[in-house]
Amino acid sequence: MKDSYMDPGTPDCRSAMRYLWWLITSQRRRIAAGALLGSAWMLCLTLPPYLLSRAIDDGLEPGQQSALVGWVAALLGVGVLNAWLAIMRHRTMTRVRLDAAFRSVQVVVMQATRLGGALPRRVTAGEVVTIGFGDVAVIANTLTITGPGVGAVLAYVVVAALLLTVSPLLAVVVLLGVPLLAVLVGPLLGRLQGVEATYREQQGGLAARFEDIVGGLRVLNGIGGKEVYAERYRRGSRTLQAEGYRVGAVTSWIQALGVGLPTLFLGAVTWLAARMAAQQAITLGELVAVYGYVAVLVVPVSFFIEGGYDLSRGLVAARRVIRFLALEPDSVDRDAASDGPGSPSTLRDPASGVEVAPGRLTALVSARPSESAAVVDRLGRFVESAATWGAIRLDEIDLTHVRRRILVADNEADLFAGSLREVICGKWDRDEETIGRGVHAAMAQDIVRSLPDGLDSPVDAQGRNLSGGQRQRIRLVRTLLADPEVLLAVEPTSAVDAHTEAAISTRLRAARSGRTTVVTSTSPLLLDQADTVYYLVDGSVAAVGSHRELLDRQPGYRLLVSRSVDDDGHDRPDEGTVPPFQEAVR
Repeated sequence: MKDSYMDPGTPDCRSAMRYLWWLITSQRRRIAAGALLGSAWMLCLTLPPYLLSRAIDDGLEPGQQSALVGWVAALLGVGVLNAWLAIMRHRTMTRVRLDAAFRSVQVVVMQATRLGGALPRRVTAGEVVTIGFGDVAVIANTLTITGPGVGAVLAYVVVAALLLTVSPLLAVVVLLGVPLLAVLVGPLLGRLQGVEATYREQQGGLAARFEDIVGGLRVLNGIGGKEVYAERYRRGSRTLQAEGYRVGAVTSWIQALGVGLPTLFLGAVTWLAARMAAQQAITLGELVAVYGYVAVLVVPVSFFIEGGYDLSRGLVAARRVIRFLALEPDSVDRDAASDGPGSPSTLRDPASGVEVAPGRLTALVSARPSESAAVVDRLGRFVESAATWGAIRLDEIDLTHVRRRILVADNEADLFAGSLREVICGKWDRDEETIGRGVHAAMAQDIVRSLPDGLDSPVDAQGRNLSGGQRQRIRLVRTLLADPEVLLAVEPTSAVDAHTEAAISTRLRAARSGRTTVVTSTSPLLLDQADTVYYLVDGSVAAVGSHRELLDRQPGYRLLVSRSVDDDGHDRPDEGTVPPFQEAVR
């Protein structure tokens, strides 16, 4: 498993079966050891009936005490050996499953990282969670068939051969009966794949809906939409439950047949053997041996059925994984890609008419926050567009260079667990003086002072041990310490009070002096610091100028930045609330 931690390898995504085969070939030695131990364990299960028959025929029936003791000792030795083989088989197959699980998780996480900003547009977070936990566990469990599955085939052949020495008729019954059992279960395995695939799809969709509800819970409470979304979730949950019952119905039949059919088969063969013993066609010891052989055969037959069940579910899960792995990030022709302009240049968004001058603070204002956020997405190359940087289209610049030089600071950006210092510095090694300037610019000194160990205090994942305003300021500190060539900040002061916002606005301008900066906001405190303000109506530039110029000549702009009620006549949210509902669940 150490190898899978370091480098999981390149998965074969041509088909679900090829993906499973890649997981097998990635740990050939462990799989081979598991198959060997499983086969030895299965074969050893066939020895006790033979030894027991010899003890009866050679020792017990003729009264030979020494022969009886010898065969009983051999039976005890085989039992101890089989116990050891069972332990080692289980231990090895557990390692096989864990390796497959870790390897699959790694390739899923690496693909999510590779997709980057394209990920939320290609697949929901709920779907990723379902794949990373549920599907990966199912795939890992499927690899169990490589151990006892191989042994089951060998045990089947050995039992048939042993029965052939007792009675050709019994051997023929076994040779034909076991495949017949597989044929009876086969149609159910095909149906299981269909209902399992539907269930997995609905499960991913419901997980995504739950994530949307949690993400916008505060807003839902504020506008009275919580019950509406809760009812939608309940309906989806009932639909998923019904689909789960269908999966359960098929699964219960497969598992019932997996236990019942081998037992019925055991009864039929034992009855046939008993009749042959009554007719003195076989000895009493051979009758006991036949019963033992067929009883042992129940184990490999059950593994056949269970293996088919696991493989059916594993193929469904593997198809979902390879479909995710087949997604491509926002691409660019590498042969034609450039590193971008060599000097500070103007960013242009033809769709809206916004032009961001280099080295200046530009603000985007819109009655619909989604419109200004869409401009940021295009200028940050998170969606396909005709945006340009200088004389070069953004989509013709190597994406790595775009991400390195242009930073989109989203108001809901993730905060990872770690010390406060690690959270705000990220991959950059910043000295205390630089960190202090960033903390001061974001008005976050009180956060550092309030934590028991200052910058070395732990921060929970997503900053759950911080308030909304504190999280926003921590994000701003992280953004400023990144010091990008171009900063595109979405609503950087929406969750702080007016006094804090005024100070941040002034300090942000000073901290980014001479650097290209874009902010989206309707706050007059922040807009008053901007060199240029673009007023957007229906996603396009309606007016451009300084904040005070637009106040004088644009009534719509003046109403937007100074009003106390929103477009629907409701009271405007207090400082510290999250953006409107449609933006929070966008």
